[in-house]
Amino acid sequence: MPTEVADVVGWVRRMAPGLLLALAVAAGAGIVALGLPATIGPVLLAVVGGLVIGNAVRLPPTTSPGLGLASKRILRLGVVLLGARLTLGDVVAIGGPAIGVVVLCLLIAGAVVALAARVTGIPPRLAVLIGVGTAICGNSAIMATAPAIDAEQREISFAVATITVFGTLALLTFPLIGHLTGMSDAVFGFWAGLAINDTSQVVAGGAAYSSQALDVATVVKLVRNMFIAPVVLLAGVWAARRHVHAGGATRGSVRSAFPVFVLGFLALAVLRSVGLIGDELAEVLGVVATTAITIAIAAVGLSTRLQDLRSIGIRPFAVGMTAAVALAAVALGFATLLG
Repeated sequence: MPTEVADVVGWVRRMAPGLLLALAVAAGAGIVALGLPATIGPVLLAVVGGLVIGNAVRLPPTTSPGLGLASKRILRLGVVLLGARLTLGDVVAIGGPAIGVVVLCLLIAGAVVALAARVTGIPPRLAVLIGVGTAICGNSAIMATAPAIDAEQREISFAVATITVFGTLALLTFPLIGHLTGMSDAVFGFWAGLAINDTSQVVAGGAAYSSQALDVATVVKLVRNMFIAPVVLLAGVWAARRHVHAGGATRGSVRSAFPVFVLGFLALAVLRSVGLIGDELAEVLGVVATTAITIAIAAVGLSTRLQDLRSIGIRPFAVGMTAAVALAAVALGFATLLG
């Protein structure tokens, strides 16, 4: 067997267990959703099902590579394909007004975390990681910022656990709050895009609410994601002024932090705008995008350990909760104005 073919076969074997498990959970969620009200969609069922299975059963280590692939690359593929459902004019109409609000939310979230960190006495670097994770894009922002400030592994773990817990809680509660209060699709989309932490959680929350909410939430979240690079750069400057060794990590972190999949999303929106993607193809790509997102969210649920709540510690937990609640409240006010 040629080396290239052997490599491909080996890669498929490594990825298959996790991918098949995520696919099974997503398929099960889709089947169950057929018998439930429209307000309880496959995406919400996929994340709940994944959480239940992932925490009730010890998954074999062989599932980790495939779950990682699904929760990251397949999710980004789904987000990119969502661009085919929107014209560039739609993206500008949604994202343009959101830019100023995103900046305000970033500043407010940062100020709240700084104050809460001072009150609780958590280390400054941990506060920075929780702040960027809450304000921008969850764990991606944490992992991009960590080398720029030379964060310790323990601080990274605490920050990731904190953001995962509160992002998951937001994903589960935001759609319920939206439906109970009769929130419009646009308002909910802006709220989810501004306030939920990780891209996967934002996309899942929007998809769990409605198709229109998913479009709005995705665009707003991509606007937030664009601020990763400048925030990482500022974090590196902060670390240098505090004499924290960062070396050449800041430059590399900025490059790796740029969300390239945003460009793919915009590229498909451009193709849709100029007519190269027609209505029928856009509908097909939309179905593929939703399917990819459901599989990815099932993988996120399967990979999330609720026991992380106990490992966080009371002070980081308090900072994360304060930041999450404050951002949700502020974002809801802005979302009401924008929607």
